[in-house]
Amino acid sequence: MADKRVPFTRDQVEDITAHFPTPFHLYDASGMRQAAREFRDAFSWVPGGFRNYYAVKALPNPHVLKILWDEGMGFDCSSMAELILCEHMNVPGEAIMFTSNDTPANEYRKALELGAIINLDDITHIDYLNENVGMPELICFRYNPGPLRGGNAIIGKPEEAKYGLTREQLFEAYVKARDLGATRFALHTMVASNELNPDYFVDTAAMLFEIAVELKEKTGIEVEFVNLGGGIGIPYKPEQEAVDLAYVGQKIDEVYRRIIVPAGLGAMRIVMENGRCVTGPHGYLITRVLHQKQTYKNYVGLDGNMANLMRPGMYGAYHHITVLGKEDAPADHVYDVTGSLCENNDKFAIDRSLPNVDIGDLVAIHDTGAHGHSMGFNYNGKLRSAEILLHEDGSAEQIRRAETYEDYFATLDLSAVTPVSV
Repeated sequence: MADKRVPFTRDQVEDITAHFPTPFHLYDASGMRQAAREFRDAFSWVPGGFRNYYAVKALPNPHVLKILWDEGMGFDCSSMAELILCEHMNVPGEAIMFTSNDTPANEYRKALELGAIINLDDITHIDYLNENVGMPELICFRYNPGPLRGGNAIIGKPEEAKYGLTREQLFEAYVKARDLGATRFALHTMVASNELNPDYFVDTAAMLFEIAVELKEKTGIEVEFVNLGGGIGIPYKPEQEAVDLAYVGQKIDEVYRRIIVPAGLGAMRIVMENGRCVTGPHGYLITRVLHQKQTYKNYVGLDGNMANLMRPGMYGAYHHITVLGKEDAPADHVYDVTGSLCENNDKFAIDRSLPNVDIGDLVAIHDTGAHGHSMGFNYNGKLRSAEILLHEDGSAEQIRRAETYEDYFATLDLSAVTPVSV
């Protein structure tokens, strides 16, 4: 069972709010560093080397990315903005993996300019890339295996997902890319999201290892590395268990020795592209109780809203809630915890058991360090919040300021609109 405690006190957070008003996302730097080190340790056995390419979409903030870079991670990008972020940080080429879909030529061009590893999502993109940008030396293909043992609400069933090549297309793609000048090759898949069964990732490794061996036997092409994708989940609910990375690494080691080594591919590298499990548990949306309402249900109204964290409204996702200063009080009241958006699904929790909540209480909504702030939006004219980094020494640094109304209206030419006559 996960220990859903917070790594800070109510007094610490009150001190932070004196400088940075709520709502804001608060990130625990120490927890992120530790998560990165656990990854590195779990796969230290890989003969050709291991790297996790952190999924930038999860938390695209250079201050956080710098922490992960210092701990040995690369970056998985899926858009022009994410490539530009890596460029700004001066991340070297092959430390960037560019995995996208329905990709415009200018984004491929930027990836190639940076020396990033291009991971193609569709067989037709080979000609598109070659004709518009040119064929890179190193090319990777994303494999979609079709029906597996199910999917989930986030990524869906593989056979219904828009991502990747079929098995038949995959073998054809490597040969075609080689004929067009590619000389180095890699293999990728991504078939799960927020998965807590550790054996899922072992099975994924076995599947890709077998394809790598078959590819060598049938075409003579040897892949430099396999990218096992991401998708390692986190225990959003207190009763859930975190994935044991040491177990996953050990079991994949066994599969590697059984499949890869006898095939003469023993120097093959392994990479992954996890984001959620690296930073997700180490972020918190800090928000304050503004209102309480009693009608047919009891409501707690926060100064945060779905624009700050859309996962509960979008997926019905569970995020644990701690009322700061009342961590050990009995959870003997039931509330819907809501925001101010003009949408009835703007609810962080429905029928949630919490301690007695008072107006003015500070609330920490857990596990927002991935797909939290980054999924924010401006519907209803809501402004995206600040991001605050809590350093190991207890100091707090603003690493992204909150949006202002000037930001919101900056793309409009208000001067061109004639005021209405009264």
